[in-house]
Amino acid sequence: MIKIPQTQYPVNKDIVNRWSPRAFSDARISEDQLMTLLEAALWAPSSMNEQPWRYVYAHRGTPEFETMHDCLLDGNKPWTLQASVLILCLAEKAFERNGSPNRHAFHDVGMANANLFAQAISMGIYGHMLGGYDFEKTDKVFNLTGSREAVCFLALGFLGDVNKLDEPFKTRELTPRSRKPLEAIATPFSL
Repeated sequence: MIKIPQTQYPVNKDIVNRWSPRAFSDARISEDQLMTLLEAALWAPSSMNEQPWRYVYAHRGTPEFETMHDCLLDGNKPWTLQASVLILCLAEKAFERNGSPNRHAFHDVGMANANLFAQAISMGIYGHMLGGYDFEKTDKVFNLTGSREAVCFLALGFLGDVNKLDEPFKTRELTPRSRKPLEAIATPFSL
């Protein structure tokens, strides 16, 4: 099941088809498929071409996956167990060239993640971005000090059977997608 929204204007099918599922199948993302997703992220635009995104990943069934999964908050733990890959997205908050603060780092990580998700959809892979994780535990587990900061986790996989989800996740999976009206986010400039 793909939750395709009704758009007001024609939008690229890979953007419209992208959504954040919680039901993942047992199918595994191969290392080559994952590298393709990360290569797509690599080519995102960034301030001063710094590419401040960093990705740490683990495949389901490994001790590293379990360690990453343990950093998630309880509300995300049940359904993320079926993800094929977990990724921790990090931002380098200082420019490599001169050490000054990169106030665009988080934006640029978001651009890289958008590229990753667009590539994933073109390959039949889906992703769910997670802001629900234990910040302190994540900092400790991944030894995040200095200018490197966790931004979010990504759960990636192939679509699974929504009926295998417990509540409230099943209902969330079946609820139609919605967004604010376009006029709520974009206004013409006038003098």
